[in-house]
Amino acid sequence: MRNLILSAAFASLSLLGLGAHAESIEAGRQYVELSSPVPVSQPGKIEVVELFWYGCPHCYQFEPTLNPWVAKLPKDVNFVRVPAMFGGIWDVHGQLFITLESMGVEKQVHEAVFNALHVEKRKLADPEEMAEFLAGHGVDKDKFLSTFNSFAVKGQMAKAKKLAAAYQVTGVPVLIVGGKYRFDIRSSGGPNEALQVADFLIQKERPAN
Repeated sequence: MRNLILSAAFASLSLLGLGAHAESIEAGRQYVELSSPVPVSQPGKIEVVELFWYGCPHCYQFEPTLNPWVAKLPKDVNFVRVPAMFGGIWDVHGQLFITLESMGVEKQVHEAVFNALHVEKRKLADPEEMAEFLAGHGVDKDKFLSTFNSFAVKGQMAKAKKLAAAYQVTGVPVLIVGGKYRFDIRSSGGPNEALQVADFLIQKERPAN
């Protein structure tokens, strides 16, 4: 009984803490409300989009905080990664991500790609280099190369670029909730704070879904 009472007390304190933090979250400070909302990919669900680049050190550093949070999201929330492509190597790495996603192996090798760039200091700057690296992680080399150069992947790249423009994104990592609210680690105050802003905006969107 004592343990139950203590658990209830701690839970109440946590809720009070979240409430206090929520009161300090304001549009124009921790997040920006887009003037023109962007349609979500799954109507009826609350969408959280992360715009990222495999070569971005801040995106890489955000992963250990972001991934456990994503794993615990409720069923009414749809998390989507979108590669930011601002030309050059950004586009090459964006094409890599979309290829892996199209093949259904992105989750299998996502961390390995980040590590290849930031720990192993690989460039992964051309399809052959990518294919050789990915083959060591169980990805079929020939299938990767044919998918990488497919019209379907090129079409998804064009779609991702249009989304970044619609979200008015100029840097990464950036999070978008409900196609309406944009924020980043800096505006939020840090990685953990960014996810608290995300939780706040998810709650804000829930009545509309």
